[in-house]
Amino acid sequence: MRTVLVVDDKEMMRDSVCVTLERAGFTVVTAPDGAAALEVVAKKRPQAVVTDMRMPAMTGIELLERIRQIDDELPVVLMTAFGTIETAVKAMKLGAFDYLTKPFEGDELIITLKRAIEHRRVMCENAVLRTAAADAAAIVGSADRQLPEHTPLRPRTGLDRLIGNSPAMKKLRESIKFIAASQGTVLVTGESGVGKEVVSRAIHEMSPRHEGSYLAVNCAALSASLLESELFGHERGAFTGADRLRKGRFELADGGTLMLDEVSEVSPQIQAKLLRVLQERSFERVGSSLTIGVEVRVIATSNRDLPSTVAKGDFRQDLYFRLNVLPVNVPALRERAEDVPELADYFVAEVCRREGRAALRFEPAAQALLQAYHWPGNVRELQNICERAVVLSGGMPGAVKDGAITAELVAPWVSSTLPSSQQIEAKPAEPVHHSGRPLETIEREAIVAALQRFNGHRQKTASALGIGVRTLGLKLKKWKEERLVAETL
Repeated sequence: MRTVLVVDDKEMMRDSVCVTLERAGFTVVTAPDGAAALEVVAKKRPQAVVTDMRMPAMTGIELLERIRQIDDELPVVLMTAFGTIETAVKAMKLGAFDYLTKPFEGDELIITLKRAIEHRRVMCENAVLRTAAADAAAIVGSADRQLPEHTPLRPRTGLDRLIGNSPAMKKLRESIKFIAASQGTVLVTGESGVGKEVVSRAIHEMSPRHEGSYLAVNCAALSASLLESELFGHERGAFTGADRLRKGRFELADGGTLMLDEVSEVSPQIQAKLLRVLQERSFERVGSSLTIGVEVRVIATSNRDLPSTVAKGDFRQDLYFRLNVLPVNVPALRERAEDVPELADYFVAEVCRREGRAALRFEPAAQALLQAYHWPGNVRELQNICERAVVLSGGMPGAVKDGAITAELVAPWVSSTLPSSQQIEAKPAEPVHHSGRPLETIEREAIVAALQRFNGHRQKTASALGIGVRTLGLKLKKWKEERLVAETL
């Protein structure tokens, strides 16, 4: 959302600039003088300001100086009919983004503002990255220690991030389409490791705010005081160690999306502040009495049963209602076992590309083991196992055969003894050790477990295992003749 504040004491000029910018797709708010403009800057948080130089009571230069006290990165474009080199130099020294002399073409103003807004977006993202780098350096114990390079960004965006074609995933995609198009607050729930952050980012990338920033905060990883500063920022001198003004994530995400990961873990004090931001779209930095307005879409995530948490008194009911406007529940991996082969192929290919390895895949017997497993760690656990398989396969004899990762490598890491989620909840499975056992035995147990999962439905079982129905039938016939499986299968 590109919001521009136009400041000019002449109504005809304000209207003219407003029409030009609205035709170009900007949202425009106006102010007749500097005092009114400062109120708009504090409450509505525009992405750029266009102001006349000569105005009564407060000049454009004075307005620029006052804006810098509120937001030192807000781009300000000055316009005047009395342009001189001296005033231009003074304006640029004070931090003006650009300087236009009247009369100017509408296209010139539009191009200047697009550059200004893009510059602000990049500055905000850089601020977040600098903070993350500093935090990481502190964690490893040395500011001079070189941080690891980031892996290349994935090409998948939007709904492409959601891998799988099971009924559960198709339903999830349809929900995201409708939710992304709205402006409402979203609550994404699901077990740990199901991909709540992936869903959150997909919602942002498909939303009208996709050109804005997407920032995330792990609420469970920070103490109450640190989280307050991280979310709302602080003034210089607000507390010991606050040697400079710091903008919070709400301020940096203005015009975009802020993801609050594991929101159920925040303290009652922060819950109250979050409720106010969601209700009034405003807050104060720590150590400041200045109210700052923001236009941010909040996406919250939780792996806990929030209604139960509310009932226990650990989470505010009014905040829960504010967050749960648009609920999204991400299914557990065991509820969409047919997606496991596609997910495994994607993760293996990603690791091979990152490690510079030749392309690998899982052999059918290995895929059968993966599908029969109940995945308590969900997609994150599958991703870890895929990475482990690729890395370790290079140094283990027999781990790869004809370009495929074998079942012998995967078997010690997964168990196929639990065919249903009810059994999982009732009694945790003891790990089954497959080392040294015949491959046919491992394959047979995996297929039997898959048949039990799909209540004996051969078409669904064959599809989930990535084999043909005829192949499945021939195997079962052979095993029945040898009395290795029950006749009822």
